[in-house]
Amino acid sequence: QVQLVESGGGLVQAGGSLRLSCAASGIRFGIYNMGWYRQAPGKQRELVATITSKDSTNYSDSVKGRFTISRDSAKNTVSLQMNSLKPEDTAVYYCNAKYTWGPIDYWGQGTQVTVSS
Repeated sequence: QVQLVESGGGLVQAGGSLRLSCAASGIRFGIYNMGWYRQAPGKQRELVATITSKDSTNYSDSVKGRFTISRDSAKNTVSLQMNSLKPEDTAVYYCNAKYTWGPIDYWGQGTQVTVSS
C-alpha cells in the first residue's frame, strides 16, 4: 500500500521558516519524481516545487529563492525548506509522487501551513 505522510506544518509569523517532510512507503522511491503542491482556500491546487529522480529541481516563480526542495533516497523522504515565509504562502501543502515513465501518481493527505502577518 502506497503512503505519503507529510509533517512539519504549523503556524509561523511572516519572515519565519518551516521545514516540511514527506515520508514515502510502498513505492520504489528512486523511480518517482517527487513534488510539493499547495492549495489555498478558494483557489486551485498549484505546483510549488518538484525534484526528479536525478535531483533536478523546479520551482514556481512565487517561491523561487525562498524555498528549497530536497530528497533523501536512503530514507525515502522529500523535504521542503521554506524561508522568508509570506502570508500568501498560507495553504495546505501536499506531497506528490509521480512515476517517472507513466501516468501514475500518489498524493499525501496534506499539512496546513499558516503564515501570520
